[in-house]
Amino acid sequence: MPQPLIDPSTIDFDHAEIDRAVIRELIPQRFEMEQITAVVKLDPEAGLIVGYRDVGHDEFWIRGHLPQKPLFPGVLMLEAAGQISSIYYHLVLKDPRHPFIGYAGLDDVRFRGTVAPGDRLVLVARNKRLQRRMAVFETQGLVGSQVVFEAVVLGAPVKIDF
Repeated sequence: MPQPLIDPSTIDFDHAEIDRAVIRELIPQRFEMEQITAVVKLDPEAGLIVGYRDVGHDEFWIRGHLPQKPLFPGVLMLEAAGQISSIYYHLVLKDPRHPFIGYAGLDDVRFRGTVAPGDRLVLVARNKRLQRRMAVFETQGLVGSQVVFEAVVLGAPVKIDF
């Protein structure tokens, strides 16, 4: 089992450094595709960002993603990993020419546990490479202290007129 990138007991989840209003200024996803509730730690010197996503009991996927035992879809975990990585990119590089960072790839994806309605999915991204044209992040999702997924997220600016 992989070691968490952070010790979740050292993070103050009651204090958001970046709330949903600021997140909405940084990334364009809305409605069902908003995967980040808050960012609770940004440490550019360590190349680290920590946020979370509170998984609700009334979400769009619950009815069909295993009706007897709803499980948060893996693709949404990966979307959350991409969004937390994108937030780091925007906050650290501050490049207004690139309002949207899209997936350039995903590597070493592993699902190691489940996420259910009522869980808090803690999202951790550690920057491995940060340039204006490409960013690479080691990411993890945790429920409690258990790593439930890990992936290397590759992101690149995408030209989209908003």
